[in-house]
Amino acid sequence: MIPLFNIENYVIDTSKFDHALHDSGVLKFEESFAEYVGARYACSVNSATSAIFLIFLNKNIKVNVPSIIPPVVLNALYNAGNTINFVDNVDWVGDSYILHEFADYKVIDSAQKVKPNQFQLEANPNDLMLFSFYPTKPVGSLDGGMIVSNDYEKISYFKEAVMNGMSYNHNNWDRRIKFPGWKMYLNSFQAAIAAENLKKLPNKLEHLEYVRDFYNTELGLNNNSDHLYRIEVSNNAEVIAALEEVGISCGIHYAAMHLHPVYGTISESDCPRSEKIEKSTLSIPFNEKLTKKNLQDVVKHVRGWMV
Repeated sequence: MIPLFNIENYVIDTSKFDHALHDSGVLKFEESFAEYVGARYACSVNSATSAIFLIFLNKNIKVNVPSIIPPVVLNALYNAGNTINFVDNVDWVGDSYILHEFADYKVIDSAQKVKPNQFQLEANPNDLMLFSFYPTKPVGSLDGGMIVSNDYEKISYFKEAVMNGMSYNHNNWDRRIKFPGWKMYLNSFQAAIAAENLKKLPNKLEHLEYVRDFYNTELGLNNNSDHLYRIEVSNNAEVIAALEEVGISCGIHYAAMHLHPVYGTISESDCPRSEKIEKSTLSIPFNEKLTKKNLQDVVKHVRGWMV
């Protein structure tokens, strides 16, 4: 089977952890990740969903969200006390996008993109940019996420919030409870895997560029994502089943959430492009382990399905 994504296999030596849940390796990874994306400060979290929840907690605002979106984004916003207005943005998938603009800063959701100096290029110093370490993401792990910014006070609050509302201190015994927080910190296992994948990211991006260029040339497209390679077909459910039979694993990114009976009750919007994309967009294998033979096989089998 030619896989849609690649997930690395790691053996973790827990004897090297100085704290089984949140050791110094987590802090080191935060520093390395912030440096890579060009931000001064970083707060790691147990998932990007938790990051969205904390950023939007008790804001009591209406957030414009693409209908083509993973439902976890909607869950986090809704459970944090906000309302949702669906918009017909289908172009963000595989890239970063502005999730919301507050009066003096914006929130950039970059769960599907990690690039060198990205924060410097896309954000202002007081903005917040969030990332995901879900296993299939550019820097994968056992899930997890990161919030970065040049705003020290914002990141300091998040560091306390994810650590049960306790003051941040390298020595666990010197921490003091400041407010009722959450157990949302990135654990040592998540950080160890993500740190290794961050080291491999430059080579991974280089090979993904080769894969993307091959597909673009052979399929006549101009895709530019480092996370997904999507094509248009007449019926993606039918094509997924057909390609599965010849050993090619594909995916759908994503469903139109404004049509879902749960989220449709939160907000009703007209999103014709999203409704079309829901049935026609197909993600084909796109990972750093694909060989030229794999790519040739994928192209041979998908070309006839494209519209």
